[in-house]
Amino acid sequence: MYNLFYPINKKIGLILIILTFSTQYSSGQETKVKSDFWNHVRFGGNIGLSFGNEFFSGTLAPSAIYQFDSQFALGVGLNATLNSQKNVYKSTIFGASLIGLYNVIPQLQISAEFEQLNVDRNYDDRLNLRNENYWLPALYLGAGYRSGNVTFGIRYDVLFDENRSIYTNSWAPFFRVYF
Repeated sequence: MYNLFYPINKKIGLILIILTFSTQYSSGQETKVKSDFWNHVRFGGNIGLSFGNEFFSGTLAPSAIYQFDSQFALGVGLNATLNSQKNVYKSTIFGASLIGLYNVIPQLQISAEFEQLNVDRNYDDRLNLRNENYWLPALYLGAGYRSGNVTFGIRYDVLFDENRSIYTNSWAPFFRVYF
């Protein structure tokens, strides 16, 4: 049965959300009250660099989270990675992620991160040169030890595909810093 009041309730709910998150004015005065939103936003991410004899790998992955309270945070991240091994392999990877963090206790953090990457790679498979371009989803579930702004631990990719993944294993250590 269709509820006739559903569209009205939906509009009222949307208006309440907008009013809640919009800039508020103090009662009886025309001065603005500064939003508290940015006091809950924390920035961090990952920078990786590896190189050797005819090999290079570099990653830049900034992220931002909104800290709802001392236990729960949600955020977004970006990822740009370049890998190359002379005359063998080259990949360019761009993507984004959604991040959820929950501190069970101050020292124990569990996380869930959905990542969607566009992978463009060229490699020699010993028969001929191959060029592949595809989207790669990943869903990481992890746990780590947290001390202040720093968390380190391990995460597992539930959607791991050994033929398409950019990593060699579904398990990966992580090191996370948010300021």
